[in-house]
Amino acid sequence: MQLRLKYLITTVVVLLIVILGGMSWHQHTHFNRNVTINGVPVGGMTAQQAYSKVKNTKRANKVYLNGQLIYRGNATSSGISSRDRGVFERALKKQMTFFPSGKQQNLLVWTDQIKNDPQSAAKRQAVVNRTQQMNRGKRAQVDAYAVLEHGQVKLVAGKAGNQYDQADLLRQFKQRAANGTVRLTAHRSQPLSTKSATVQNEKKQLQKLTGRSVQYKVENKEYHFTSADVISKATYQNGKYQFDTAAVNGKIKQINRSQATLGRAFKFKTHAGNVITTNRKGSYGWKISPEKAGQTLAQALADGKKEVSAAHDIYGIGYNTRGTGYGVTSNDGLGDTYAELSISDQHAWFYRDGKCVFDADVVTGANNPEQETPKGVWYIMYQQSPSVLRGKNSDGSNYASKVQYWSQFTDSGCGFHDASWRKNWSKTAYLSGGNVATGGSHGCANMHPSDAGTAYHDLQVNEPVIVY
Repeated sequence: MQLRLKYLITTVVVLLIVILGGMSWHQHTHFNRNVTINGVPVGGMTAQQAYSKVKNTKRANKVYLNGQLIYRGNATSSGISSRDRGVFERALKKQMTFFPSGKQQNLLVWTDQIKNDPQSAAKRQAVVNRTQQMNRGKRAQVDAYAVLEHGQVKLVAGKAGNQYDQADLLRQFKQRAANGTVRLTAHRSQPLSTKSATVQNEKKQLQKLTGRSVQYKVENKEYHFTSADVISKATYQNGKYQFDTAAVNGKIKQINRSQATLGRAFKFKTHAGNVITTNRKGSYGWKISPEKAGQTLAQALADGKKEVSAAHDIYGIGYNTRGTGYGVTSNDGLGDTYAELSISDQHAWFYRDGKCVFDADVVTGANNPEQETPKGVWYIMYQQSPSVLRGKNSDGSNYASKVQYWSQFTDSGCGFHDASWRKNWSKTAYLSGGNVATGGSHGCANMHPSDAGTAYHDLQVNEPVIVY
């Protein structure tokens, strides 16, 4: 009896080993019954059989959304080649289970040909078009968000909508595009909640801004700014801060009144030693842009910086909109390198580092509102040698005059240049108009051809030109 029982147990064990061994072999060499590859059924097949079937099955190039066909393209080859055999072996291992499984599973095999599918853009656009059509007239959701306002961080709740989530559909399409037939399911968009990780991170990033301060260096002075001084409102989305910095405007205006040089009068000591006050006209100088300063300061607060310069926040007018003379504090902001032009003396002086390196007689614009050389503080906009000056004569005719040396200093076109056509170089020539050869110029400072070259080389772009 015992012998018979032992024999029975041994037989059962052997049978189990054979069954389990056979099952294991089958599971290691065949796909489970409900497996597809790129949408092609391969259940029960070996890797070689699956490779042959998928390779020889054409791609239908169809896209379904919620069961409705939204794109039908031309059928193309599978995009599988002999180089892709190993991919099917790896796919077999990926889906393998110890016991047979009926789980539905679609494995994706991406090849260069499939990735570069020429119909891919059209398929994707079909998804976009249909989603937009489905969402027409529907209400979009509004995500919850964090905001810093009046020095406090608060959370603003989201608002539900009834539109379909286009971004989700496009993600589905991207994930499933290897399938010859792509099936998509539309879901309603769900707004982010205040408890979401995204909004909580926004809150965390905004809280970093509170209680911080930064020193703002304007030339040789420093100003203290706190977060509340700078930021009226801030949000943090997609990894970046967005700042409303209207709070800073008043303080920047005060700094401009104290230090900026654009549009103000200058105290200037002439060649003769007389101290004059220039008029406020002219293009020389700089101001701080409140908008630029606000963003600079806010970003400095976000980065945890203790000091930041105003150098990149200035602006000017005329040819150089970045401003001129920033950082120049000597000589009431004019510096020690400049050109001095006296209308009454009909003479110009050229200074370099505080020393007069050249001076010469000139003939300025005719003594009438249309042609006079404008008084004020300007700057050398650009220099050109040779050049052609173009404009209109007093009778309305056009002129084009060739000059060897040209240094423009006003937006209206006034500058220093040689005037080979001039016949009258007297101190009173500018008092009469009409003929530019014998009367005043069109507004420029005419120079003897023998002087113009020296003056040209003694000038430099952006240096001030004081006309009085």
